Amino acid sequence: MFEMSVSASELIIRAVIIYIGLFVLMRFVGKKHVSELAPFDFVVLLILSETVSNALSGEDKSVIGGLISAATLIALVQAVGFVSWRSKKAERILEGVPKILVRHGTRRKEMMAQQQVTISELLEALRRNGCTNIADVRAAVLENDGKISIIMREGSK
Repeated sequence: MFEMSVSASELIIRAVIIYIGLFVLMRFVGKKHVSELAPFDFVVLLILSETVSNALSGEDKSVIGGLISAATLIALVQAVGFVSWRSKKAERILEGVPKILVRHGTRRKEMMAQQQVTISELLEALRRNGCTNIADVRAAVLENDGKISIIMREGSK
């Protein structure tokens, strides 16, 4: 139970490789699909659950090995957060940038296609914000968390 079958350094390297791999894959999935979690938060939840599960079930993992892997992942999250906080360029790379779906009442079809946002999803976001006419929208922005923010034109209801 407490005897590790692999070295601590191997566990750390495995955790780093899996974290980076899943993070890159989640960035390809896109904002809309990740929704309310930042990509690195979602990745950590996936890996932590698997790491703890393996440590508890004894599948070639010791409790100490599970704790080392979990600590490595927590350290990576803290490092990503710190780097994002200190550098705007790193923040844009790691977290992405908001995408404008509607500008001055005109739908940006190419951006909507690129971000895989349907007209139905856009109209739903407009309705949630009390907007019935896309012409009244100054901007609709797909935020990094997957939500669509609506900015109304001045003088619109």
